[in-house]
Amino acid sequence: MNRKELAARIDHTVLGPTTTWKDVETVLEEAAEHGMNACIPPCYLTEATDHDADPDAVATVVGFPHGQSSMETKRDEAVNAWDDGADEIDLVINVGRLTAGEDDAVADELAEVVAAVPVPVKVIIETALLTDAEKRRACEVAVDADADMVKTSTGFADGGATVPDVELMSEYLPVKASGGVGSYEEAMAMFEAGAERIGASSGVAIVEGSPE
Repeated sequence: MNRKELAARIDHTVLGPTTTWKDVETVLEEAAEHGMNACIPPCYLTEATDHDADPDAVATVVGFPHGQSSMETKRDEAVNAWDDGADEIDLVINVGRLTAGEDDAVADELAEVVAAVPVPVKVIIETALLTDAEKRRACEVAVDADADMVKTSTGFADGGATVPDVELMSEYLPVKASGGVGSYEEAMAMFEAGAERIGASSGVAIVEGSPE
């Protein structure tokens, strides 16, 4: 994988609670300069669409970070994000309902959001909070909902992407490894485990750490 191919598989991310438009502007410019995607808060999508920087794709989040919004709220968030210019949606699963065994409710919610927008939906399953059996059920629900990818983490729970989790999830759908991936070496370990995409606030460091 050369540097250009690597960059195209990174979602350069800024999603913290104190994120400002200046922070987002920096991420957009860095993503565009290096050939990465950007992942930003939904409140800044309109400004991002009007900005001169043009990353490969601009993703945003729905139900972030805990996934506890109602189905209707998540659907409306996704539609609004698409209307505001999002190219991709990263949707947080309702972990509580999944761990309680309410798989049908989780599936209905995911399917509602996926059907509401014509852009790829990645389902964040928050692996650090789940057993392996629950991770498999979460992935099965995402498959049934016709999601495009599954994503390991929001970055706001204890723990992030791990090689075993990526290997498990990649049995079901393409995987976005997110949470704690801060270097080229860590990113390559995720790709070797089966990840298709990396989500990281350290996108520049990952790309610049790669061989030419």
